[in-house]
Amino acid sequence: MADDQGSSPAGVFLAFLSGAALGAVAALLLTPQAGRESREQLRGYARRAEDNLRDLAVRAGETFEEVVGEGKEYVDSKKSVLREAFDVGREAMRRERDRLRGEEDRG
Repeated sequence: MADDQGSSPAGVFLAFLSGAALGAVAALLLTPQAGRESREQLRGYARRAEDNLRDLAVRAGETFEEVVGEGKEYVDSKKSVLREAFDVGREAMRRERDRLRGEEDRG
């Protein structure tokens, strides 16, 4: 069975970041350069990864707020429909009760 968890935008982005980080570390370990240069490169990668994660967190928060807003609108619309149906049912029950009382009075 396929796992859909990895196909979400956040999952794909996280996999991309993980791969980029592993590739960067491997490149630094295999490339002959001074330790100071390597540390500077790692700091640069870390800063970029941090910025990307912040952007992802902001987008996730915006998406969450949007979905919650849409959910509230959906619930409100269904509440309105249910309220109307309840009122119509109550009115129909009142009319039927009045009709039955009228038949009892005549009978």
